[in-house]
Amino acid sequence: MKSIFFKAKTALKESVVLLRSIPSPVVALFVVSVITMNILANKTIFQNEYLAIDGGILVSWLSFLSMDVVTKHFGPKASTRMSIFAVLVNLLTCLIFYLVSIIPTSTDYAAFNSIIGGTWFILLSSTVAFICSAIINNFLNYGTGLLFKKNPNGKLAFITRSYVSTFIGQFFDNLIFAVLCFMVFAPIFWDGFSWTLIQCVTCSILGAMLELAMEIFFSPIGYKITKNWEKNDIGRNYFDLVGEVKR
Repeated sequence: MKSIFFKAKTALKESVVLLRSIPSPVVALFVVSVITMNILANKTIFQNEYLAIDGGILVSWLSFLSMDVVTKHFGPKASTRMSIFAVLVNLLTCLIFYLVSIIPTSTDYAAFNSIIGGTWFILLSSTVAFICSAIINNFLNYGTGLLFKKNPNGKLAFITRSYVSTFIGQFFDNLIFAVLCFMVFAPIFWDGFSWTLIQCVTCSILGAMLELAMEIFFSPIGYKITKNWEKNDIGRNYFDLVGEVKR
């Protein structure tokens, strides 16, 4: 019991120092993107016999780009801790939204309440999917980087690890969410509305491809950010606490 308490206390201390060490704009954009994804996932923006896309696809690339940058500089465990922090903030935000939605008013806010009140199984599905995909993305990104022995900090290494981890991570994020939300829960709670397995898979592949395209477009910015962090020794307090990590 003491060992578990000590590990938990150590992990909490490291997480606090980490969040102080990661430049605030990255953390802020990451958290906002996670919250926004959760809201936009409530709307299916396109659907046919073989394909379905929800609104979260428009911003999910930002979450994965942020994780790739943090993984490159701070390591996969640090990026996963940042992801868990974002999930906790998102859950708190959803709770506040829900409380606001159930407060009675003299004016009819039914449409507004239905949006911010959210749907519990969408929140559950998106939370499970994001945590799983974040772990896959972060450690796959790190593992791919280890393949570059000669120039691990070069541009080729960064874009390769980002492209591979983003595509696979996004695929599982989309697939886990789609299966849980639109195949497991939606048929029960949305009067029979559902996606087929083919729609879930094709949505996941197309979503991963679209998000990969955005990653390709924005990855030069991510690479410049990591080089700037390296140049300015960003996160020294965190590295001193946990020990220097191989990036």
